Amino acid sequence: MKSSTPFAEVSKVGYYEGQEEEILFSTHTIFRIDQIERIEDKHTDRLWQVTLTLAGNQDDDFNKLTTHLREEISPETGWSRLGFILITVGESQKAEHLYQILLEKASTDEQRSSYNYQLGSVYCRMGEYSEALSCYERSLEILKITIPPNHPNFALTYNNIGLVYAKKGEYSKALSSYERSLEIRKKALPPNHRDFAQSYNNIGMAYGEKGEYSKALSWYEQSLEIQKIALPQNHPERALSYNNIGSVHYSTGEYSKALSSYERSLEIQKIALPPNHPDLATSSANIGSLYATMGEYSKALSSNERSLEIQKIALPPNHPDLASSYNRIGNVYNKMGEYSKALSSYERSLEISKITLSPNHPDLASSYNNIGLVYCNMGEYSKALSSHERSLEIRKIALPPNHPDFAQSYNNIGLVYDNMGEYSKALSSFERSLEIKKIALPPNHPDLASDYNNIGMVYRKMGEYSKALSSYERSLEIQKIALPPNHPDLASSYNRI
Repeated sequence: MKSSTPFAEVSKVGYYEGQEEEILFSTHTIFRIDQIERIEDKHTDRLWQVTLTLAGNQDDDFNKLTTHLREEISPETGWSRLGFILITVGESQKAEHLYQILLEKASTDEQRSSYNYQLGSVYCRMGEYSEALSCYERSLEILKITIPPNHPNFALTYNNIGLVYAKKGEYSKALSSYERSLEIRKKALPPNHRDFAQSYNNIGMAYGEKGEYSKALSWYEQSLEIQKIALPQNHPERALSYNNIGSVHYSTGEYSKALSSYERSLEIQKIALPPNHPDLATSSANIGSLYATMGEYSKALSSNERSLEIQKIALPPNHPDLASSYNRIGNVYNKMGEYSKALSSYERSLEISKITLSPNHPDLASSYNNIGLVYCNMGEYSKALSSHERSLEIRKIALPPNHPDFAQSYNNIGLVYDNMGEYSKALSSFERSLEIKKIALPPNHPDLASDYNNIGMVYRKMGEYSKALSSYERSLEIQKIALPPNHPDLASSYNRI
């Protein structure tokens, strides 16, 4: 029996007539989840209001996406198909349990290779990168004795090995693996195959992490062009491309473009993914970071807390993404002047990172850097200097010589020396920071304005007022181009001049 009525209010016709407020949904009725909000109640914290919009059979975007996802799943069979679905919807721990059982029962090399590959994907999502790498390498060794050298499965495995290296902060190894994957795909696949989009996207990420933003943007845009041909409009992989393009615009100071890309990414994910999928957390976090940079701190805190809320549900307790969220929340509290809350968030981030990451991973450098910022704001300058120097030490091992993060370290060391009254050391550090940023960033990036401001501040304290004024004016000139007209940094610049 089919019903043309999607739902009905039945409180007046049930067994408990008038005593329960019930809605009866017709079988196979589909709704979009528009919004989920916690309902404040003193008796429980488990009440939520879910806003739904009915999606009928005429929803063309939804039907295309559903058809495409069915096609993605169709090569898998039986229990393996269930594992693939669990990975797709973010249920990594359940997928791991299933694939471990399947691997124990595997009777062919093809099965052993496939299950090791899928376990690698699961462990990568769970933040267990050494386990992920071991699984991918076992899969690769089996492939070498069972299929031709340019088979597409080699490309998939090299690609995912690259993803693990990128997560570990080993970007040169990641890039090498991505390029090996792309080389195989060029021989094995037609020119607009969707797997090329994956290769271009990941090569873009490697360049982005190395601070080579123009190269990163070029690769991301190539990826998106292929996805527009090969994938439906609301496929999750298109959301990933918009997210990555937004990240490049954010890094180069083009904030309105970044916000537009991030919001497009989140819009797709809300349609295509479950409400607590980790990718939704990533998009919310990126929007939060952008709002913080734009000086909209309450919006930033809200977005980052939403991200953390999803991650606590979707990820293991010590996943590196949780560390990143605590780090971002600490950044917002620091900018709001709530230093004890900031320090608590940063220390929680560092605690997780020490468990899950290699000792010289760039994320550890970020944590030490941020702890140094809070100590500086609290007036504990020796602790601040120690944290910034530890951060710089890690970056010298992990990053290429003119990466923008070096500028951040030198800038923050300069701020500590300035507060300690050691102006010549402060000036030297600020000038080193500016030198790196001129190489790594566009000429009107707001971070350049910050360095000119700091150099002006030191000159003023040294009594060299003409040099100070020149630096302040250069800072203001950049801010007028790069920042919204009501940004608080503009007011500060006018005040200094």
